[in-house]
Amino acid sequence: MLVDSHCHLDYFTAAELPQLLERAAAAGVAQMVTIGTRLTQAPAQIALAEAWPQVWCTVGVHPHNAGEAPVPEPAAIAALASHPRVVGIGESGLDHFYDKAPRPAQAASFRAHIRAARLAGLPLVIHARDADAEIATILQEERADGGDFAFLLHCFSSGRKLAEIAVEMGGYVSFSGILTFPKSIELRQIAADLPAERLLVETDSPYLAPVPHRGRRNEPAFVAETAAVLAGLRGLAPEALAELTTGNFRQLFRKTA
Repeated sequence: MLVDSHCHLDYFTAAELPQLLERAAAAGVAQMVTIGTRLTQAPAQIALAEAWPQVWCTVGVHPHNAGEAPVPEPAAIAALASHPRVVGIGESGLDHFYDKAPRPAQAASFRAHIRAARLAGLPLVIHARDADAEIATILQEERADGGDFAFLLHCFSSGRKLAEIAVEMGGYVSFSGILTFPKSIELRQIAADLPAERLLVETDSPYLAPVPHRGRRNEPAFVAETAAVLAGLRGLAPEALAELTTGNFRQLFRKTA
């Protein structure tokens, strides 16, 4: 059984979801996590997770949206996460590629989400783009100030140093369809080298469809393609890779166990 640890099911219509979930099951993808990007969206995410037993969700503010409203209080985020179908906080983090929100707002929101994750006892899903050093600094400062917290670097496309810092801190690293792209040579080397017990897979659908689905809208079923590439890099049978990453998912997202 595979788990798509990061998708955006709210980008699909209600009419599309039954067949999308059927295709996922046929591909061996038995569960998935639909990810929050705005706190105002949290009720809709929770409703999706309540409607479909194979779907879990997170709540949080994407760095792209960090400038749309005042930085939320950690306690307010943690309160939303008390729902039994909410298994994580986020996605939050830093995006210095698109810079859709002011960088100070992104950083303040990121720190608030870290503190919310600690309050809730749930993992934080981190978006990191063109901000490796800043992400590492905030993670290290927040741990030094407030103690440990669980986290996942989702859709990993950063450098080796950030991956190694994350693993050293007890974090997890999730690979998306980017891993299958022909030019992702360095990323595949990182995926081959990281500790097995820290690996997850995802789609980030509807974005970043893996080979051989490039150019199509991504969906949870396609996580099987990324998992197959990761299995090859690790010298594992696909079934063994599925068992490994699903076990890691359960270890991180403990409310799903």
